[in-house]
Amino acid sequence: MSGHEGDEGVVFEIAVVVPKLGENKGDCVQSDEADCVEVLVDELRRTGLIVERIVGLQNEFLKLAAPTEILGKAAAELQFRKRTHIGMDFPFEWDEVEAFVRQPDGSLFSWCERFRCYNHIIYGIVNTKKSVIELKADNTVVDWKPGESLLQKMESVGIVKEVFPLHDEKKRKQLLRSWAMNWLDFTSQPIDDICSYYGMKGEAHTFFFRSLQLLVLPVFFICLISWAVLFFQFWKRKNSALLARWQVYHSTCAETEYKFSQTEQSTYQSPTEVMKKQGTDKMTEKADIQREEWFRWLMRFRNDAFIILSIICLQLPFELAYAHLYEVIGSDILKFCLTAVYLLAIQYFTRIGGKISAKLIKYENNDNVEYRADSLVYKVFGLYFMQSYIGIFYHALLHRNFMTLRKVLVQRLIISEVIENLLENSIPYLSYSFKKFRALRNKRKRDQGPSMGKTRSIPRVEKEYLKPTYAASIGQELEDGLFDDFLELVLQFGMIMMFACAFPLAFAFAAVNNITEIRTDALKLLAVMKRPIPRADATIGAWLNIFQFLIVMSICTNSALLVCLYDQEGKWNLSPGLAAILIMEHVLLFIKFGFSRIVPEEPAWVKAARRKNATQAEQMCSKKLLRSISGDEKLFQEIKKNE
Repeated sequence: MSGHEGDEGVVFEIAVVVPKLGENKGDCVQSDEADCVEVLVDELRRTGLIVERIVGLQNEFLKLAAPTEILGKAAAELQFRKRTHIGMDFPFEWDEVEAFVRQPDGSLFSWCERFRCYNHIIYGIVNTKKSVIELKADNTVVDWKPGESLLQKMESVGIVKEVFPLHDEKKRKQLLRSWAMNWLDFTSQPIDDICSYYGMKGEAHTFFFRSLQLLVLPVFFICLISWAVLFFQFWKRKNSALLARWQVYHSTCAETEYKFSQTEQSTYQSPTEVMKKQGTDKMTEKADIQREEWFRWLMRFRNDAFIILSIICLQLPFELAYAHLYEVIGSDILKFCLTAVYLLAIQYFTRIGGKISAKLIKYENNDNVEYRADSLVYKVFGLYFMQSYIGIFYHALLHRNFMTLRKVLVQRLIISEVIENLLENSIPYLSYSFKKFRALRNKRKRDQGPSMGKTRSIPRVEKEYLKPTYAASIGQELEDGLFDDFLELVLQFGMIMMFACAFPLAFAFAAVNNITEIRTDALKLLAVMKRPIPRADATIGAWLNIFQFLIVMSICTNSALLVCLYDQEGKWNLSPGLAAILIMEHVLLFIKFGFSRIVPEEPAWVKAARRKNATQAEQMCSKKLLRSISGDEKLFQEIKKNE
């Protein structure tokens, strides 16, 4: 059965890729065995999903859509906590659906919640019989054991090649008009639409804009640091407001909540059972928690020490050797070629270090995926920080050669951006085009050339399957493609901030580059890549701490650069000029750490709403809980006596 590309009113959001069968399906199914794909389709439809089968040129695709009722029942099984109209968060119940607040776009669930519901439904199909079911797959027999997930079994044997989210064509075209192709609007972005389509973890783009240099550069430096501090402080306020509007709160991540609700249901017991358990297992639980805490700390310390020693013993000599060669080479062409070769080589070596970091994180026993991702970010940033800045520090502070420093900054910014743009946009597009060409060529070979008639075009769902995945270059199981985008942004931010006094024009280049990348990244996400798997992170995590670190570093490095410009003879006398630079540094550090106290990170209405919700929850639950505890008091005393 081959369907059309989509019925009107039905939005297919998930696709399952299976091998394309021959024309005579019935010939390959024995009397006591069932075809794997047919069984999968029947089971998916039995769960209430809408299944449409699309036969492509190379594979067959099962497009899945779910009515709101099916998603609601899955959300109830997953125990999603959602905001109600009285301002409190309760576990979702389908029978009381009208009590829960809908999303800003009018839908009941966000894309991240819907994706989790789809996964729960399709991976929750298990063999409920007591005997093994034999399934036919080409010329092999697959044993579907009792209690085993059908989809996981088919993935393990290679029948299901991939499960990936589909683009919603209507919303995708709307975002193309309002986001990717809207070149005239440089300041505002359709944040709500982007969040609704891609999930909570969205992409951030930041715009960065000798006779008189001793007066102009300090003023420029002060304005720059003040802008960075104000920007990030007000960004945190804006982030808090958006999270409140999107009904996302700083609680345990979704994965931890799901694991807790599934494996710790014994916690939800009567007050008597809870008090009994606390009385008997308190000391054992305390010892286990302390042991686990110290074990985690030792694992993190071991991994961090290994990364730091690797940077010092392996990467630092390599970086200093490059910086020294750049200093002694006289030809500008040779310097430019040396930088290009160096950047290509260091990308390869740094990714090896990142992969080692990802493997080390598996042994840290972190609480959830978000903590593991933050640990990976810190380790990989340490590698890239050394790679990106140690050579520049060498030219700036050791040799005080500002002409060479400016050349290095120009070459680093231009060459690195060209390489990143090639990796981000050109290579994925060429890969996608080559896959389409190869699929059409293979189809023509199977049809024995053009004499059989016009070759059938590639279905839309197969085009999406051929698109590259929006994945991170390092630690794909922990991060998506935003990892590389944030890493590029952080390195660029640090380069133009920490050496602003040496090359102020770098801000003009960064502003033009980032304005362009807003549109190119939007086109990449909407037209070149598969729809990313949603992630429900409440903040940008470790990246925010790295940005704050770079601001502090920029205060120190630019103050040192001003000192080098002022004291060119290197006498280091405490003259009025040097004293003014020292005072300016302390004032800027005070502004950096004191401004967070002046401007709160959360708007007042967000705090008021949170306090109101907490008060309502306490008023509604306290009386019922106290009544339950009082009713079980006698029974509890008897249990204590028996013990």
